[in-house]
Amino acid sequence: MHSMDCTKTLRLRIKDKHARVLSAMAREVNQVWNFCNETSHRAIRERHQFLSGYDLQKLTNGFSKCDGVQIGSPTVQQVCEDYAKARKQFKKAKLRRRVSNSQSSKYSLGWIPFKARALQYKAG
Repeated sequence: MHSMDCTKTLRLRIKDKHARVLSAMAREVNQVWNFCNETSHRAIRERHQFLSGYDLQKLTNGFSKCDGVQIGSPTVQQVCEDYAKARKQFKKAKLRRRVSNSQSSKYSLGWIPFKARALQYKAG
């Protein structure tokens, strides 16, 4: 028996009061992605080593504990996994940076991956 990766998209109407927090979380996701991108590229360039999602998770360990960081460690781990999967899928040593500045022409839409076990839904 083999397990299949299953992605579910959860659509919720977000109240305006949550927009600022979610934007901050999306910026942090971009920070983790860009860190993975730079670190992975450097490892390939300097040591000819392709870092796995697990390797990147070890290197980002503790980010969620930093002052003011809103995203939890499961989200950081998921970003690392998604980065490694995308780099492998597109067969590139380096992917495009994720841009948080909404004024930029290269702006990346906000994205916050959650692991199912980390989700909590409160009434309403």
